[in-house]
Amino acid sequence: MFNFSFYERKKQTTLIKLMAIHFTREEFSERKSKVIAELKKQNLDALLMFKQESMYWLTGYDSFGYVFFQSLILTSKGDLILFTRAPDLRQAQNTSIIEDIRIWMDNEKSNPSVELKNILSELNLAKSNLGVEYDAYGLTGKNAIRLNNSLKNFSKLQDKSELISKLRVIKSSEEIKYVRKAAELADKALDEVWKNAKTGVSEGKILAEMQKVIFEGGGDYPANEFIVGSGHNALLCRYQAEKRILSNTDQLTIEWAGTYKHYHSAMMRTIPIGKANPKHLKMYEACLEALTKCEKKLVPGNEVGKVFETHAKTLDDFGYNKSRMNACGYSLGATFSPNWMDVPPMIFIGNPLILKPGMVFFMHMILMDSENELAMNLGETYLVTKKGNERLSKQKLDLIVL
Repeated sequence: MFNFSFYERKKQTTLIKLMAIHFTREEFSERKSKVIAELKKQNLDALLMFKQESMYWLTGYDSFGYVFFQSLILTSKGDLILFTRAPDLRQAQNTSIIEDIRIWMDNEKSNPSVELKNILSELNLAKSNLGVEYDAYGLTGKNAIRLNNSLKNFSKLQDKSELISKLRVIKSSEEIKYVRKAAELADKALDEVWKNAKTGVSEGKILAEMQKVIFEGGGDYPANEFIVGSGHNALLCRYQAEKRILSNTDQLTIEWAGTYKHYHSAMMRTIPIGKANPKHLKMYEACLEALTKCEKKLVPGNEVGKVFETHAKTLDDFGYNKSRMNACGYSLGATFSPNWMDVPPMIFIGNPLILKPGMVFFMHMILMDSENELAMNLGETYLVTKKGNERLSKQKLDLIVL
């Protein structure tokens, strides 16, 4: 295992660091203080982070190296150590404020969790209480078993997957700036849909033009693929590889997100092509009414579950109980592959989370009528404010037939 000191390479990377870190050291320091306060409150001596979102929020560390074993350790005393592979050494140096980076060696019998234990011993964490982010794409089932076996009888492990997530759900003023920029990019992408979605055009062409304006606007890859489908595929809520050519009379469903510094602002639309089926019009009326009523519930002091109840009742009253979903949205923030849903929280029945200013939610009204092979979707991103909420898109909610 190798240890790289920040101070040994500070001079060489100062310029790069100024370019690659997206928040001030003061903001990172404030975030670190919040986490340490929570560790002490929960009687934890350290937190082993495996969520890339936690690492990015706490230090700026920007990588997809979490597909392999890596962990960011934060102790209640303030020690901060990244344990990762060699390809992510310079990644961490160039994008984060992390000063202590340890590297584990690749070989056939590598078991980095054993080396992680050695780092924890160095930090005098034997017989301690350790929080672990088990619910993380960066910690596979195999590696979780290895971790548990390595630390058995060494320390007490507790699942603290949501410790940082609960802090991240309320965005700072600087984060909100990035969310607003993401919303601006999402709007530009929709403009490209209006320009390009017409009979004879490939779904691939539409996707290409949407992504093009986001990249040209300084945006990033989203944490998951844009969801596009026409015809029978308009009823799908996930990306799949078929790229249809739009027919004379068709329907096109698109769910996408503007992404800036990994912060997302998502939108969703179903667009009739050629002409709208009369059933489309009724479905759109239901979606618009449901979204409008949900907006009135997405306010400080209300429970997240109450938003879903409004969604469900509205669509059920229109007769769409079998066509609607069992959730109508989720939190958004800075997320990494494989998806942009920054959950928890999700908007579903009974969710007791109290809405607060600074939270960002994507609300989607989804109707999939399998019997008639018709879809209608309307989705927007909202910032919860002191007096209510703000829809971040500047686009109209009208049903447009192309």
